[in-house]
Amino acid sequence: MDFLNALVALTNFVGVPAIAYGSQLALGALGVTLIYSVLRFSNFAHGDTMAFGTMITILMTWWFQSMGISFGPLPTALLALPIGIAGCMLLMLITDRTVYRFYRAQKAKPVIFVMVSLGVMFMMNGLVRFIIGPGDQRFSDGERFIISARDFKALTGLREGLAIKTTQGITVITAVVVVALLFWFLNKTRTGKSMRAYSDNEDLALLSGINPERVVMYTWLIVATLATIAGVLYGLDKSFKPFTYFQLLLPIFAAAIVGGLGSPVGAIAGGFIIAFSEVTITYAWKKVLTYVVPETMKPDGLVQLLSTDYKFAVSFAILVVVLLFKPTGLFKGKVV
Repeated sequence: MDFLNALVALTNFVGVPAIAYGSQLALGALGVTLIYSVLRFSNFAHGDTMAFGTMITILMTWWFQSMGISFGPLPTALLALPIGIAGCMLLMLITDRTVYRFYRAQKAKPVIFVMVSLGVMFMMNGLVRFIIGPGDQRFSDGERFIISARDFKALTGLREGLAIKTTQGITVITAVVVVALLFWFLNKTRTGKSMRAYSDNEDLALLSGINPERVVMYTWLIVATLATIAGVLYGLDKSFKPFTYFQLLLPIFAAAIVGGLGSPVGAIAGGFIIAFSEVTITYAWKKVLTYVVPETMKPDGLVQLLSTDYKFAVSFAILVVVLLFKPTGLFKGKVV
């Protein structure tokens, strides 16, 4: 029975949160790896792109709530999500038309695009803070839990409870659907095949009659969709704060690089590797160890390797190790 309690505690505090967080990072990393593979630069504005799309969704959610419109047991933000995606798409197309297109015409080196994306990042960050403010914003409503710890205890008779939040369930289901649709699009549609051809060999793709501006446009539209969905899911699961989305850039890039920058499968794997690493290392293991070790060996302290304040340091450490020893990542993406 103690072993079951330990397993439930581990699932409740490590397994479920890491799977939800990993799904959010995977969607974010997919956007980063698409830009890197198709447009050939590292987009440092990706975190603030997520923040902008989420901000539009939040504003529309608040408007729906003020009008008495809801989505029943599900968050109202899901109704506002398509509008948030459309707003983010518009911003991406305007940014590309007014900023990135000029440097593409000049055939600027990737490092120039990276510097430009830094400028775009600061502009987006300031815009989001100006519109919605720098503080925490909560916009989740509907049913809070799919199953609560109290119900789980009553059902199983165990001392430990397992709680699965509605937002965590929505995150995992949405991530699976979005990833499946993305892979179908890239592998089965003519536009998706054009994007892959342009990524593999730009000169050969141009000789084949592929329109580069069309490929660029669809890339930004897909990236805007992925960024907004990832940002909204993260905000629903935790809360929305512009600076937090700026910080998310580190674990998202770490996920993309660990999996193999330029590899969609690697981005997904990297997202879960980073998520489980962060959650596992910052978790206080006292409760689990209390169930599995003898009475005389029960720990007095929290048995926590790192405080949760340093969870992004875990991403950074993994990123450094991968760049030093395997810069192509687990799935052999492009060398960083």
